[in-house]
Amino acid sequence: MPTAGPRSGDAIFANVERVNAELFTLTYGAIVRQLLTDLEEVEEVNKQLDQMGYNIGTRLIDEFLAKANISRCVDFKETAEMIAKVGFKMFLGVTASVTNWDIEGTCCNMVLEENPLVDFVELPDTCQGLYYCNVLCGVIRGALEMVSMKTEVTWVRDVLRGDDSYELQVKLLKQVPQEYPYKDDE
Repeated sequence: MPTAGPRSGDAIFANVERVNAELFTLTYGAIVRQLLTDLEEVEEVNKQLDQMGYNIGTRLIDEFLAKANISRCVDFKETAEMIAKVGFKMFLGVTASVTNWDIEGTCCNMVLEENPLVDFVELPDTCQGLYYCNVLCGVIRGALEMVSMKTEVTWVRDVLRGDDSYELQVKLLKQVPQEYPYKDDE
């Protein structure tokens, strides 16, 4: 029996158990609102959203690897494409395009075609420094760290802040060599 090839984001999305999108969006909004109330400082909310996302990403990678049925990515470029086309589709139902690669192939931007987290959202003037979807930065950073890639993920453009699209910058800081708990010769 031939081995199954990598599954596309659409194929995985079709078979993944889903929750109601509006419920998900409103629940996320309630979390952000509560953080704004509890922490009061927008910059602290940004940090907390990133940390929450990081914690989610460290766990989400297992589900991604189990359900996506993909082989090991050969480089950071392939990894970024996998996140944009399969990961975003699998977990959010949207895709992203990967653009603006640097010469070394260690930094790129991901432009989200849609962002389901921002349905029904309008930031008040008091929250203009808020990166409402900062949880996505943390998710990507956490997931990549679990596959031995230390990254920095930041927002470049955000429609809620007056830009024309949602764009993340993902920068590979270093590839961490995988350590195994035992050696074959022992």
